[in-house]
Amino acid sequence: MTELIITEKPSSAEKVAFALADTKPAKKKNKQCSYYELKHNNKNIIVTSAVGHLYGLAEKNKDGWGYPVFEVAWTPTYLTSKESTYVKDYIDTISMLAAKADDFTIACDYDIEGEVIGLNVIRFACKKKDSNRMKFSTLTKGDLVEAYENKSKHLDWGQANAGETRHKLDWFYGINLSRALTSSVKAAGSFKVMSIGRVQGPALHMLVEKEKEVQAFKPEPFWRLSFQGKYKSSPLEAWHKEDKIFDEAKVKKILAKIKNEKEALIQDVNKAIRNQSPPTPFNLTDLQSESYALFKITPKETLAIAQSLYLAGVTSYPRTSSQQLDPKLGFKKILSDLAKQSHYQHLAQELLKEKELKPNNGNKTDPAHPAIYPTGHVPGNLKPRDQRVYDLIVKSFMATFAKPAVRETMTVTFDVKGEQFITKGTRTLEENWHKFYKPYLKVEDITLPEMKKDEKAHIIKIEKHDEETQPPARYNQSSIIKELEKRNLGTKATRAEILDTLFRRGYAEGVKITVTQLGMETDKILEKYAPTIVDEKLTADFEEDMEKIREGKQKPEAVLEKAKKFLTHLLTDFKKKEKLIGKEIIVSIRETSDAANYMGHCPNCKEGKLMVRRGKFGRFVGCDKYPECKTIFNIPKAGPIKFTGNMDEKTKMPIVEVGMGRTRRIVTLMQHEDANAPHKKKYPEEGMLCPHCKEGKMILRKSFYGEFLGCDKYPKCQTMMKIHEGKVDVKNPVVKEVGKPVEKKPESDGKKVEEKKSEGKAKEGKKK
Repeated sequence: MTELIITEKPSSAEKVAFALADTKPAKKKNKQCSYYELKHNNKNIIVTSAVGHLYGLAEKNKDGWGYPVFEVAWTPTYLTSKESTYVKDYIDTISMLAAKADDFTIACDYDIEGEVIGLNVIRFACKKKDSNRMKFSTLTKGDLVEAYENKSKHLDWGQANAGETRHKLDWFYGINLSRALTSSVKAAGSFKVMSIGRVQGPALHMLVEKEKEVQAFKPEPFWRLSFQGKYKSSPLEAWHKEDKIFDEAKVKKILAKIKNEKEALIQDVNKAIRNQSPPTPFNLTDLQSESYALFKITPKETLAIAQSLYLAGVTSYPRTSSQQLDPKLGFKKILSDLAKQSHYQHLAQELLKEKELKPNNGNKTDPAHPAIYPTGHVPGNLKPRDQRVYDLIVKSFMATFAKPAVRETMTVTFDVKGEQFITKGTRTLEENWHKFYKPYLKVEDITLPEMKKDEKAHIIKIEKHDEETQPPARYNQSSIIKELEKRNLGTKATRAEILDTLFRRGYAEGVKITVTQLGMETDKILEKYAPTIVDEKLTADFEEDMEKIREGKQKPEAVLEKAKKFLTHLLTDFKKKEKLIGKEIIVSIRETSDAANYMGHCPNCKEGKLMVRRGKFGRFVGCDKYPECKTIFNIPKAGPIKFTGNMDEKTKMPIVEVGMGRTRRIVTLMQHEDANAPHKKKYPEEGMLCPHCKEGKMILRKSFYGEFLGCDKYPKCQTMMKIHEGKVDVKNPVVKEVGKPVEKKPESDGKKVEEKKSEGKAKEGKKK
């Protein structure tokens, strides 16, 4: 009897094989796919893998951009995507191995997506209706052996049905609504692929509401009062008890009352000691939020890193909502293993001295997986970003078991001629969990001198601070993920991808997330013509239906039929107004494009706008008053470019932001000189005869990387001379024949070169 075990990814197949094998498993290959043959308790087992989703939903009868469409079928992804051609080898391998097997076990990640992957593999590649199911949270040998020995005899049909229904509903909403928007643009005489979906809609609307809040905000002036002084030899700063005073007349009255005072009476001294609880264990959202706050690693990147750490066997399954750790995980064993790593030895040993290890569990749970935790296994060579996230997981895990930190707050109230001023100080009395979470915890201690009631402090100066109220804080990639979770929009696995899609489609941008004109208009159009799509209630009802399906309390067919009826009614009405809707979208597309391409006002003509343009030789920045104004700036050939809103103080040229993330840099644009303008020689070599073509003259040119001399017969002749430290390198001109790679012209006598050519021809003649 032979059992076929199928995992979600090749790396997990290897771990399952080595965990179960009585002796070293035999690794074999079919095409590019690896599989393992082994014995477990003398039973023949074959372990192979998928590569994520081998099957995806596709329209049964493709009919251009027509909508609504609901006839879909699970189809091998290699038939629908050019990027997925490799998938065929995996399906063929699984089908080949299935023919040899009598028993089948799915060992994909234990979540809804993993269940859908396993279901499709079993019914389409293996031609079976059901299989055994392994359930685990880490890829460690102990967990995998236990999962195998205690495997269930059936797939988790609740998860499978809920997952399949979710896929179909997301397809119904995403494809039909995106087609409707795209078709409306086509109907209005233009073309742009538009995108919206069941979760995208409410997520975009949430960002738009915040944008409207920020734009509608009107700052209001207020004033704050403080005094700087001394208590004995210690400096002091205290603030008026009314933190924000919005009545300027009142401020003036207080100042007139106290302006000449030199002493402040200590009216009250209050000390309060409180316990600061350790952090709760990480779920995915908490990890994503903390990783972005500390390292500026995006939620999408954090998920990818956490997934790779899980596949390496050093952390648990990352796609979890839980903030709880079960004692069954074996905390002492994990800490003992962590103690073997020099980085964590001291801290882990300190925790192991405790009689009881009890984590500070949070409220959120997950039926499938615990919170994220380290397995204790020593990681191999991790990339710097992966190492940071791993260290964060380990430090947070240890901190959850530590005692609360003890903090003391001291509040001192001063009386200055009847006006109360307050100063506060905070200090840590007992670090406890703080020392486990270093360096990721930023705690500022402000220690005040010991003061007593009825004593006096000396006032050095009294100050009035003119301030104004600030607009609501925009979402960043951390806060938006938390808000999506709070509103139950999307799943723990999809929220980062939803945000990424909004950016890719041009609906949102920036570190502090702003909504583009296109995003604003798309939301406005949807709210006007299809308001339900941007309403959070749709998604809330949807998630409720998914949970009922998972629990077996709702039939998938009923949920799908409800969605079909709703979309048919909505899109029938939408189709009647296609052209009108398309015109509105086109206007917003142009406005968004203009805003993205704007690089400031022209420094020369003072009237035009500098815009990113495309020409024969790539993109550049030019004045929109061309041909009256011929101002041109060279810019990098690729990568995002954004005007910062500032001009260089010396050159008065625009300052732009080039690239994103780690490649981001701030650059001052360099103006390209007009060839027809009078030119004063900067280098004596300017105007010399081109050493290569002997026709053109070498003239001064500028690129994004600086100055150089280039032949004026460009592009026919592409000879150039580099300029280094103010000197032209005449001896080593760089020559590029059109259609040939760049090569340096040899520093040899012309006659010698001709001699070599002659020798070459002579040799060729002899061969002939």
